[in-house]
Amino acid sequence: MSNPLDTDAGSELFASYEAELRLVQADLNQKLDQIAELSGEPRKSAIRLAERTLDEANELLGQMRIEKQNIPSATRSKANQRFRNFESDIDGQKRKLKTMSDDRKALFGNRYSDNPDHDQQLEQRQQLLSGTERLDRSSQRLRESQRIANETEGIGRDTLADLQLQRETIQHTRMNMLESEGYVDRSVKTLRGMARRMATNRIITVAIITVLVLLIIAVIYSKFH
Repeated sequence: MSNPLDTDAGSELFASYEAELRLVQADLNQKLDQIAELSGEPRKSAIRLAERTLDEANELLGQMRIEKQNIPSATRSKANQRFRNFESDIDGQKRKLKTMSDDRKALFGNRYSDNPDHDQQLEQRQQLLSGTERLDRSSQRLRESQRIANETEGIGRDTLADLQLQRETIQHTRMNMLESEGYVDRSVKTLRGMARRMATNRIITVAIITVLVLLIIAVIYSKFH
């Protein structure tokens, strides 16, 4: 049985991704409108920005696809419908962006030519720029991963230091307990010795009193006889 707290958290997280995706979609629509009015290098730059925004939208869709599994079954059907609507909208934006990217005359401006060799060179240049951008994004992800790894390593070092301090504290406490046990043992032995001496003194005292009583009886007896 699923935990109600987990399902509530899943619903909230899904709603958070949904709200963020709406903002990303609005930003993507705005970029697509701007692309339609541009040509040449500004158009290529705008297309690259739109592609990044589209990647971000797809990442949010992926997160929503995971989180909708944690939504209670009573409300999951509505979430699934909204998710499918988002998928359809983003797919339409993706097709629109591809159409704009394939508009070579608008993309390359006056440099566009029906010459196949020239077109091939432009296509290769576009692929090179796209590859460079992907490499930059990969480098950014690698740097972010390295930063997270460094932070994790630092946390690990701090945790090990805390564990070492706790171990030393436990050992010190154990030594104190052993020392206290030694004091208790010595105290018990001392009390036992005192008890034995007291018992011996009591026996001696009783014996002396007995002898004195016998002497007194003997004196009285001898006096009357």
